[in-house]
Amino acid sequence: MSVVCSTVMGMSAAAVLEAVEGIDLPDTAAPDDTAAPDDAAATEDTPTTAAAADGVTVRLDETLDWLHGLVSARGMDQGLAGDAARIDRIAVCERLQASLEAVKAVEMVAFAQSQSAEQLRLGVHPSKIGAGIGEQIALACKVSPSEGSRRLHVARDLVLDMPLLLDLLAVGEIGGWTARLIVGQFSHLDRATRSRLDAELAGKELGSMGSRRAETTAKRLAYQADPVAATERARKARKDRRVTLRPAPDTMSLLTGLLPVEQGVACYAALDAAAKSAKAAGDQRSRGQIMADTLVARLTGQEAADDTGFEVGVIMPLGTLLDPNDPRPAEIIGTDVLPADLIRQLIKDAEARCWWRRLFTRPTPDGGQLIVDADKRKRRFSSWLAHLIRCRDQVCRDPFCGAPIRHLDHIHRHTDGGPSTATNGRGVCERGNYIREMPGWTVRVVDTNTHTVEIVTPTGHHYRSRPPQPP
Repeated sequence: MSVVCSTVMGMSAAAVLEAVEGIDLPDTAAPDDTAAPDDAAATEDTPTTAAAADGVTVRLDETLDWLHGLVSARGMDQGLAGDAARIDRIAVCERLQASLEAVKAVEMVAFAQSQSAEQLRLGVHPSKIGAGIGEQIALACKVSPSEGSRRLHVARDLVLDMPLLLDLLAVGEIGGWTARLIVGQFSHLDRATRSRLDAELAGKELGSMGSRRAETTAKRLAYQADPVAATERARKARKDRRVTLRPAPDTMSLLTGLLPVEQGVACYAALDAAAKSAKAAGDQRSRGQIMADTLVARLTGQEAADDTGFEVGVIMPLGTLLDPNDPRPAEIIGTDVLPADLIRQLIKDAEARCWWRRLFTRPTPDGGQLIVDADKRKRRFSSWLAHLIRCRDQVCRDPFCGAPIRHLDHIHRHTDGGPSTATNGRGVCERGNYIREMPGWTVRVVDTNTHTVEIVTPTGHHYRSRPPQPP
């Protein structure tokens, strides 16, 4: 069978089929065939599996319990262990953490090999071989799908092409973050070059370097090994320019622009010049405040940063709006919680026009609330129904994802007769909507009262999620 290499989810078909060849893994007992747990056994965002734990898993679980015992008994040996012994413990814990990262890398690559072979057996189109592997790893690690794929990509390069660096990680000479930075600098190189640079790095005493110095050393070696590839990588990176928004503590946010270096410097210089000019004219705001306000004003086209005329979805109880003594907070959809007094002041002071939209909630059996209705339903998720689902789910409903909602998914597929209702709908990212179409993935509503949705992966693991509580 001819296989066309692809990089779906950051893992090429050819690469995963070569995974862990020549790597000796511990002997493990074959898993027993055990039925999947019933619905009552699974909890929100908690994975369950249809297979009994193997010997390695049991041993790791025992170690985890022992470590938990150390934490639970904190202070018990106060005065018995000297400070030197405690520093030794901290150092060993750091090495242990690094070693676990190496173990995870080996397991990820072995899992990717097995899953890719299974996808080939099931007749998955060659262009989609590898899809869904990073997502399963992400669910197991309780991270976003994009982070799961990044970890898999690093593991692939580390295990297959950089065995010496993997050994340094396994014995705790370097940390997981350092290893990830180094592998990232070699990711654009061919496998033979990566292996050669792995040998060069092994002789540079990486264990005595900080993470950034190790990354710089790797970057220099990568450029010297292939200047053309390094230049092409820089050109490609410019195509990936983007702007992102993330929540920050205390009702703040981080608006980040990933820009070519000369453009980033130019933007900062313009904001800095505006701040200097304003300060020279007697502006009492700090330099940072002036730069931030100037950025908002110039991007939105408003004369003042506070006078923004764009729609921002805010969900709040009616009492929060009308009663000055109501302490319940409001929420910016999918972003942050705002104190009641602050949101009332923002609405009062807003110079832009405000719009109000009604949403309807009902109590859930566990004492919470669920957004359940708006005014209209149509065949497709559009208009009010689409708005309702976006307000209820706020971010992608796949466990641990948290990406913005891009698709409105029929949980029971529309092609299979699933209705276009709020109960049968969920907001997901583009990636999550496509992955559920891969063999072995199922999605269903297991509790309509709380709109708890269960995802079952090809390995039989169950993960649940429910919408965030409305304020």
